[in-house]
Amino acid sequence: MKLRLFPQEPAGLSLLSQLARQIVLASATMAEILGAPATEHHRLVEDMHNHEAKSAELHFALLTHMRTSFVNPLPREDMYGLSLCLNEAIEKLDAAAELVALYKLDRLPKRAADQLEIISRQAELTADAMRRLNNLDDLEDYWIEVLRLAKRAERTHRIWVADMLKDMKATQYARNRDVANQLVDVTKDMRRIATQVGSIIVKES
Repeated sequence: MKLRLFPQEPAGLSLLSQLARQIVLASATMAEILGAPATEHHRLVEDMHNHEAKSAELHFALLTHMRTSFVNPLPREDMYGLSLCLNEAIEKLDAAAELVALYKLDRLPKRAADQLEIISRQAELTADAMRRLNNLDDLEDYWIEVLRLAKRAERTHRIWVADMLKDMKATQYARNRDVANQLVDVTKDMRRIATQVGSIIVKES
């Protein structure tokens, strides 16, 4: 039997999906930043700020929707938690982009691209999952896959930090480490979202 939670009220799920979509777009902008010369960083960081601003707008729109809607597709605390984590994830992507520009980092190690690939995949999976929260039967695979990707991100981060310690001087290491920390924190936020989805699946089964 398909599990359905008030499918007649899809607006909240649409807002959550749009929030996750902003992370997909922000990941693409971050990829541009990693491949661009420092002279292009300011323009691209402004694009990233726009993604973050749109995310905040969607987050507050969801809060308004939950306050004014009689029926919500999920308990309010679950919807709020998902929205908050999505918004926090894009804030950290925005911070990573800004650090690249502030530190004038022309080139980051390949591990940065590896980490961004993981974030992009997590975001794509999450955007799809947010649309399907009123039909929970097939979301267990999403939950498991995002957790797997998060573990991969943690390993990538450890190797990246070890490589930086070996190859970089102290100042260069500190600057690159700041960016690395922001990126791995994005993957942790995506893991928190998947864990909450797992909790919803268990509660509604």
